[in-house]
Amino acid sequence: MQEKIHPNFNENATVNCACGETFITGSVMEAIRVEICSKCHPFFTGKVKVLDTAGRVEKFQKKHANAELGVNAKPQRRVVKPVVAPKDKKAAAKAAEAKEAKTAPKAEAKTTETK
Repeated sequence: MQEKIHPNFNENATVNCACGETFITGSVMEAIRVEICSKCHPFFTGKVKVLDTAGRVEKFQKKHANAELGVNAKPQRRVVKPVVAPKDKKAAAKAAEAKEAKTAPKAEAKTTETK
């Protein structure tokens, strides 16, 4: 290992939380400031604490308010495919015959072949 490239490790680094909790840990920094610690995090406390930035929670709740009721907030759009007419009448006639042949029952097709 190369010498003098690693930072100094402080065994008595102080961690200060926004809730007021302070504890000591090991770090390369002498003082650490955090917003949430194990004393105020909802997972550990069981309390619900909402950190809302720019109204995102309200936007989410508004968007999904009707989901609990089973109502769609936005109606689903129907996709309508445009019908494209063939350029010549002969191709249209052949396409109609092919479509008719696919939809015709197979029993009738066999009787016409035997005649």
